[in-house]
Amino acid sequence: MVELLFEDIFSLTRMDPDGKRFDKVSRIEAKSEQFEMYMQLDVNTEIYPLHVGDKFTMVLAPTLNLDGTPDTGYFTQGGRKTLADKFEYVMHGKLYKIAEEFDLHCSYVLFREIYVSFGGLLMMLRGDPSNAANFELDQKLFLLMRKV
Repeated sequence: MVELLFEDIFSLTRMDPDGKRFDKVSRIEAKSEQFEMYMQLDVNTEIYPLHVGDKFTMVLAPTLNLDGTPDTGYFTQGGRKTLADKFEYVMHGKLYKIAEEFDLHCSYVLFREIYVSFGGLLMMLRGDPSNAANFELDQKLFLLMRKV
């Protein structure tokens, strides 16, 4: 079974907060229901249209193989089932930055931010450090989304 690094349902709260910069891409802001994580994500809205108020499940996984075997980086046309079959929008990228904010009085991590680039489409996920503990720098990730 594939190990999911993160999974939650998000509500889209804002689109293009800094203005529309590209015709086919929008930057969304969303808040998760269970873990109260905040996310900014660039989405190709030409192929996956989203609107304020939409709810969607978002998953981060290290592989699409249902048996959990690592991704080889090659597409095989065998027609076998993958995790992507259960979702509507999939991107592959690399985690390039992890940042933490500390409480200076207690040396306690207040929140952790992870930054992932999906071929130039960016994601920032911020929240409780325990919900973002399974991530490592330079880790390859799949982001999978489906509307609820």
